[in-house]
Amino acid sequence: MNIFGIGLPEMAVIMVVALLVFGPKKLPEIGRSMGKAIRGFKMLLKSFKMNLKKKHHN
Repeated sequence: MNIFGIGLPEMAVIMVVALLVFGPKKLPEIGRSMGKAIRGFKMLLKSFKMNLKKKHHN
């Protein structure tokens, strides 16, 4: 598994550090916020690509 160039061992270390820093009660909230941000970024990127294609075809 490779997400953004980060493998599974690195992801596990990041999760453990996040758990130690933020605590177990804050992690779900942080995860939701990150998920929303990533979805927003993907939607923005898709919109940008569609606009670029429209301008290129005209």
